[in-house]
Amino acid sequence: MDTGTISVLGTGSLWYIVGAIIVFFMQCGFAMLETGLTRAKNAGNIIMKNMMDFCIGTVMFMLIGYSLMGIGDAAANGFIGRPMTIFTMSGDSFAQFFFNLVFCATAATIVSGALAERTRFSAYCVYSAVISLVVYPVEAGWVWGSEGWLAKWGFIDFAGSGVIHAVGGLCALIGAAILGPRIGKYTRDENGRVTKVNAIPGHNLTIAALGVFILWFCWYGFNGAAATSIEQLARISVNTTIAPSVATCVTMIFTWVLNKKPDVSMCLNASLAGLVAVTASCHIIDFWAAAVIGVVSGFLIVGACNFVDMKLHVDDPVGAVGVHFAHGVWGIIAVGLFAVPELAGNDGGLFYGSGVLLGKQIVGELAVLAWTGALITLTYLAIKYLPRAVGALKEGNGLRCSAEHEIAGLDISEHGLATAYADFLPSAPSYGTTGEHVDLKGITPVPVGGVSGEKYTKITVICNQDRLPVLRDTMAEIGVQGMTVTPVMGCGVQKGHTAQYRGVKSAVNLMPKVQVDIVVSVVDPGLVVAAAQKALNTGNVGDGKIFVSGVEDVMRVRTGERGVAALDNEAKG
Repeated sequence: MDTGTISVLGTGSLWYIVGAIIVFFMQCGFAMLETGLTRAKNAGNIIMKNMMDFCIGTVMFMLIGYSLMGIGDAAANGFIGRPMTIFTMSGDSFAQFFFNLVFCATAATIVSGALAERTRFSAYCVYSAVISLVVYPVEAGWVWGSEGWLAKWGFIDFAGSGVIHAVGGLCALIGAAILGPRIGKYTRDENGRVTKVNAIPGHNLTIAALGVFILWFCWYGFNGAAATSIEQLARISVNTTIAPSVATCVTMIFTWVLNKKPDVSMCLNASLAGLVAVTASCHIIDFWAAAVIGVVSGFLIVGACNFVDMKLHVDDPVGAVGVHFAHGVWGIIAVGLFAVPELAGNDGGLFYGSGVLLGKQIVGELAVLAWTGALITLTYLAIKYLPRAVGALKEGNGLRCSAEHEIAGLDISEHGLATAYADFLPSAPSYGTTGEHVDLKGITPVPVGGVSGEKYTKITVICNQDRLPVLRDTMAEIGVQGMTVTPVMGCGVQKGHTAQYRGVKSAVNLMPKVQVDIVVSVVDPGLVVAAAQKALNTGNVGDGKIFVSGVEDVMRVRTGERGVAALDNEAKG
């Protein structure tokens, strides 16, 4: 495909639509990232929010939001377009509508992660609607609208470092500050002053990493969809690769030096930070500038996340403020520093001898952030206090869920979902019914507690997973016929290995173990304990524990046999 061909495709809307479809898949990336960096009891809620911010955003954008952007509207006044619905638009506007819709959805979904684990679902639906209805469309129209005042002034934000990411990040910062931290995130003294910052690790870094790779892949469409030639698309693609790669390497080295070990979740954030930062300038900078943007991003992401968490004491579970707000602003400034005059079509960046563009970038972004900050603050405050004022709530506020619901998890409290993971159902009501009914008429209580007159001993072993085969074979050698094995999480008095999450040390680090329960009568309990201790002892901390307790009685369910007969697996099966 040559330059002429891609220009034709761009004119005919096909390239726009393909790029927009790729950008749409970013919703999946954000859902996976946020789910992995939060706790399992809120996974279903995170997925639901990422689904609904797009669906609600589509309705709002369709009804009036898109028209407020003033895209292609010669009658727009430079500040806001004429309100109208998509039903009154001509066919040649549909590609622009779809393209801008998926970008709008990205701005809305950024907020989800920062407010995770303690926000009412109804509140999230409301502020997602406001962002898609008026917050994003107006400021995006200033920059990308044909009559937008910032566009005419020479402000440059090619794919949305400021328009999308800084806006979404600011909404996340203000929302998290008004909402307050999760229970247990900060330890405070009697005066309410924070004395300790506590780590609350996400439950699945594998899913989070999948989210990052999905987002990175989609970013090639995010940045490249507006390209007008193969040459420009190639430049965009290379810059979109260099910046996050350099940023991630710098963060890995920086956290390695800072914390003695490279930080996994911070490196995931660094990849996204580099992508956000290069988004505004990817089409008008040289490759060396993309590398510089990446270097700065690698340091900035660590500093921004630590500042928000440890200095501002704003609880941001996924680092959305550090990634999107800080690097969205940095990306806008980078345009004013590194823009190549021949590519930018104006004075170029500061490194090319002119500070005019840098000044425009700073003023323009301040205007965008002022508009966003004012509207979203009013929205959050209205959601928080209005329901109580009109009597819709008797306690709490409209923005934050109750402490009871937060502790239980938003999956069960907001959606009636026992868990998002079917293999780990925590409560019986979550199981489907078989329709089978047990007739309890005439049932006679069975006497329990030493009826057989025999003595039983239960040996409970907590050990490392890799020693289970050795323990199993050793027990078989001494005649133990049965055992129950359960995967568990725990730690001893040493509180597990020293751990940290995003630069914050974990007070207690639960380690994966297995619990082996053995009940014996014929086999000497002392022999079981001695054999288990010898099988498990490697001389290292964390080899495990052995607990011994008495058992009053035992019954085989199938036959009703009691005592030794119930334990005789070989004879009775």
